[in-house]
Formats: sequence, C-alpha cells, structure tokens
Amino acid sequence: MVAIRSIIARMENQRIAEVARVGRERPDVIALWFGESDVATPDFIRQAATAAIDEGRTFYVHRRGVLALRQELQSYLARLHGVTLDLERITVAASGMTAIMIALQCLVDNGDNVVVVSPVWPNIVYGIEAMGGTCRHVRLDVVDGKWVLDMNKLVAACDSRTRAVFVASPGNPSGWVMERSQQQELLAFCRARDIWIISDEVYSRLVFDREGTSPSFLEICTPDDPLFVVQSFSKNWAMTGWRLGWLVHPAWLGDRAGDLSAINNTGATSFVQYAGIAALSQGEAFVRSMTERCRRGRDLAHARLAAMPRVSSLLPQAAFYAFFQVEGIKDDLALAKELVRTAGVGLAPGSAFGPGNEGYLRLCFAVNRERLSVALDRLEGALAGTRSSISSTQG
Repeated sequence: MVAIRSIIARMENQRIAEVARVGRERPDVIALWFGESDVATPDFIRQAATAAIDEGRTFYVHRRGVLALRQELQSYLARLHGVTLDLERITVAASGMTAIMIALQCLVDNGDNVVVVSPVWPNIVYGIEAMGGTCRHVRLDVVDGKWVLDMNKLVAACDSRTRAVFVASPGNPSGWVMERSQQQELLAFCRARDIWIISDEVYSRLVFDREGTSPSFLEICTPDDPLFVVQSFSKNWAMTGWRLGWLVHPAWLGDRAGDLSAINNTGATSFVQYAGIAALSQGEAFVRSMTERCRRGRDLAHARLAAMPRVSSLLPQAAFYAFFQVEGIKDDLALAKELVRTAGVGLAPGSAFGPGNEGYLRLCFAVNRERLSVALDRLEGALAGTRSSISSTQG
C-alpha cells in the first residue's frame, strides 16, 4: 500500500461520526448529535435559489463571491455591527469550515501552533493538524456555574511558534460568549505579539441574554489588524446543507483569499449565493424566530437535565447545545454509542471537543419541542440506571 502523509494517517476517527454510524442500526433514533435544527430552509430562500437556477445562473462565478452577495454582506454587517467594511475585506466561501481552512492555509506551517479556546468543535483541531500545526487547548473554567476564560492561561500558552489564537464565540459546544473587555485584551495582546486571531462567530445571532448579536471583533478592530472573522449561513438561516459562508480579513489579503477559495473548490456554488442574498435581505424575522425556538429548547433541556440524576449542566448563553457532565462516566464515547442502541437518543461525546471533556455529552436542542421532550424522557430513563448496559460504562 502506498503511504499517505503521516499527519493524515495518524488522525483519530471523528468521534461524532462514530456515534452517527451506530445510529444506522436503529432507525427510530432521535439524532441530536449534529449541529443543526430540524427546520427546513425557509421558502423565500429556497425560491431565490430556484429563481437563480431558472435564470441560468449555473456557471462559474468570481472566486471571492458574486458582487451582489458581497455588497449585501457589506450592508448586513453595517446594520448588525455599525461598521462599514471595505468590500475588499469580504470573501464568500463554500461554508464556514472552508473559510476557516482558508485562514489556516494562510497562517500555519509545519511546526507552528494555534492556541484554541476549548471545548471546541473538533474540525478546528483536524484543520490545524492537516496543515502540519499543533493545537494548544486552553480550556474554559467553570466558575459560579458559568464558563469563564482565564486570559492568563491563554497568554501563557502562546510562544514564538504561535501563529494564531482561535476563538469561537458563541462557543460550540459550551454556549460561552466572550465579552467585549476580553476581546479588547486579546486583540491588544495579538497586535503586540504579531499573532493572528481567528474569530468564529457562526452562532452570533443565536444569543439569549442580549438583543441582536454577541460582541464581535469587527466592532473593535482596525482594517489592518491580524484578524479573520468567520461566518456561515448554516445556523442562523437553517441552511446547513447549502454550504455557504464568508470570511472577513484585511483588504491586502483579498487576492490570496480568492486564490485559496479557488483552490479549495473554485468558489461557492453560483445559485446558492443568490439564496444567501435573500437570507440577508429578507431573513431578520426568521432569525428572530430561530433564536426564540432555540431559547425554548434551551430552557426545556436545561430544566430537564438539571433534574436528572448524575447530571451537571450549565445554562448556555448562546448557540443551541446543552453540554453536560455525567457523574461516574469515563468513556463518554462508549456511553454515547450505548445511548443510541438502548435508548434511541443520539448525542455527541464530550471527548470529541478536546481534552478535559471526558464524561460530557453534547445535545442539540434546536429541534421540535415534542421530539426534544421524547429524547429527554429516554435519556432520563437511561441515566437513572434503568438500563444496565449503560450503567456498566461508569468509571
């Protein structure tokens, strides 16, 4: 067998995908392992894509995105954050993950490291490693029932080979939100040390304790700051399957971002970009309804989990996940698989989200309330010890 790169050959299997594979054995499983709601993309977005297809918009387009979408993004970000960005700072990408990979491809060489605030979506770690870099996790602490970032730990994790600090706020899976004061502190540190910030703000509209959006680095940065801001259409507008996102970067990086967009997949799908225009220009009512749906799911999931034996759960500030710890569990991957087989509930194992998260599970609550209630009923029965096979996974 001809060898592939050792970095790729050594990569661990994706643990969430492992649980999902087990789910194929049980067709009635309530799948809450992935990060998406069960709401179909709204009609006005689907109709915009259909109209674009009917108009023959099926050819290659500009590698950085159609001009109309980039202009709509410029207007949207001005409305949301009160800043008008140079159009050269905006590049459309074929998903938020593609935008992240463009940033990593710009920054990471073999032997470099990226400091990552965790728990974190596992694809970030895989992306860093695929570039030949190493990931340095700085795990959030739990203080007075809340996730809290210790900036001293973050600063101490950086060295001469640190190329970037990756921050997802709101966080997946924690629902943690980075406050303005810490954003300002991190930005000042990175300016002084010539370290980039990659700010994943994909869940910025799904916040529960403030109006509009979570704090964004776009509101405090200068045009030439070492900053990438990643966004996606997937969560806010229920467009997970469409694969459309965008990246904000310094204007001087525009050509390189375009080159990498072309190398990765020749740019985002043409007619999907017109659906994105509709989402931005007509989608505020839908975003509000999605946020309210997630708020109700959050409140239900948190109340039920808090009453379950052996479970410790923090109230998330944003996003659409409950990330909870099960007392006595060491092998959370085995537990997640067993819950699929015996309880018909599909959750993501906490260890997928970085070190220190063993014994945790992630539940996506952005689903129909009745379906969520059934899943919580099943989970409660399982964790109460009614299923001996689950109890046997305790440490």
